[in-house]
Amino acid sequence: MAWSTAQVARMSKVTSRTLRHYDAIGLLPPAWVGANGYRYYEQDQLLRLQQILVLRELGLGLDAIAEIVRDGQDRVAVLRMHHRWLLAERDRFDRLARTVSRTITDVEEGTTMTKTDHWFEGFDAATQEQLQQEARQRWGSAAVDGGGAWQQGHGEEWAAMVTALVAHIDAGRTPQDAQVQTTIDGHYRWIQAFWQPNRESYRGLASVYADDPRFRANFDRSDPRLAEFLRAAMTEYAETRLS
Repeated sequence: MAWSTAQVARMSKVTSRTLRHYDAIGLLPPAWVGANGYRYYEQDQLLRLQQILVLRELGLGLDAIAEIVRDGQDRVAVLRMHHRWLLAERDRFDRLARTVSRTITDVEEGTTMTKTDHWFEGFDAATQEQLQQEARQRWGSAAVDGGGAWQQGHGEEWAAMVTALVAHIDAGRTPQDAQVQTTIDGHYRWIQAFWQPNRESYRGLASVYADDPRFRANFDRSDPRLAEFLRAAMTEYAETRLS
């Protein structure tokens, strides 16, 4: 059984242009190409497309998705892992929705509250720990723990770096710009207070920042351009200054 690009686009709600782009970057090649030049997809390609779409929904970029779908993991095991992530996200949003619903009721009834702990249910440390554990499994403990320690131990410096990076973006500077790399050098030197990353692990930290959906959400609150810009700038620094 094979499906044309147009059929896959209709069933998946992914545009034909996107499917052609996925093919061009090697993320989702078709099963075969007909004599007429049309691309055709079989079951394996549809499963991979579903995996790509799930990972996009979880907030991962195409570079990270490519690493995951190409690493030869057992397909059923990968699907089970994605299923667990989705269920965890569903449960988390369900808890937050219940919290907001209860708060709406309290406010509408105008009740004077003597206990308001339930207004903050769902915003718990367990969620952050789950995030960090998942990230450790995907990118390594050094990258996750090193990055987290830096942020917690140097909050003011971290905020200043974020502000500087957004200013670089607004000024139209590229990640390779000397001023941007000076800011990244400051980031690297602050991290050294906790951890000595090499080229590979510093690139891994960049992936943690940009690809994990909940890490990325923190950057998106400052500027939606920031996570990818930071990834590119840190990668440039790793490639040109670290070994």
